[in-house]
Amino acid sequence: MKKRILAIVMLAFTLAIVLPAFAEDPAGVAAQDQKAETKNLRKEIVKLNYVRAQDVQNVLYTFLSPYGRIQFNSNMPTVLAVSDTPENIEKILAAIRELDVKPADVLYTVQLVLGSETDAATDAELQNDPIVKELRKLLRYKGYTLLDSSFVRIINRERASVVLGPKGEFVFALQPDVAGDSKVPIIKTEVRLRQITQQKAPESKDGTAQAVPNVTTLIESTLNIKSGDRTVVGVSKLDGGGKGLILIISGKIVD
Repeated sequence: MKKRILAIVMLAFTLAIVLPAFAEDPAGVAAQDQKAETKNLRKEIVKLNYVRAQDVQNVLYTFLSPYGRIQFNSNMPTVLAVSDTPENIEKILAAIRELDVKPADVLYTVQLVLGSETDAATDAELQNDPIVKELRKLLRYKGYTLLDSSFVRIINRERASVVLGPKGEFVFALQPDVAGDSKVPIIKTEVRLRQITQQKAPESKDGTAQAVPNVTTLIESTLNIKSGDRTVVGVSKLDGGGKGLILIISGKIVD
């Protein structure tokens, strides 16, 4: 009888120790799994070539696991430190290869042409220009003179400007945004042509007067250009004399 009672007591004692251990085991197992997962994390330092870390971080965050991290320093905006599971690191590196690509380089040819309703003379270099031939049919101008021309090379989505005109009185600004596939790219281009003239300010008390620049927007437009195409952006009439400015541009993507 005493042996039986002793066995029951030992069993109760054993259960008192084992059952709490089983009750705590799921959390312990989860902690061990997390610790093991953390030990298996892969770390990479990535040097970006064409984009900044802050420009791609939101996309890269979508590939992170709960254990993953993406870090960068504002003083080194093209360097990323990533850590995560090996599988997710491969996804992140693949995404970076897709995002960190050289932006398109666009070369524009700009022509500023003066049209005249009274002067029928046309520059020799414009005589056989197909666009000028079309303008003769559409506009009242009889003669066409090339005031100025220029090349503008610009990286996609950046802004550039160039001074045009015999006296540098015109400023042409543009910004490209290349879209479409690589076989048939479309260059969406924002353009603006302004004229800067000098006008005298009212005389001061000491009798002096300084010239004040007066800026007038002549042409402002957004157009889509196929790479290699040439087109008329717009026509702006000038004050007096039956004359107008015609802005012609072409754009192509270069390596």
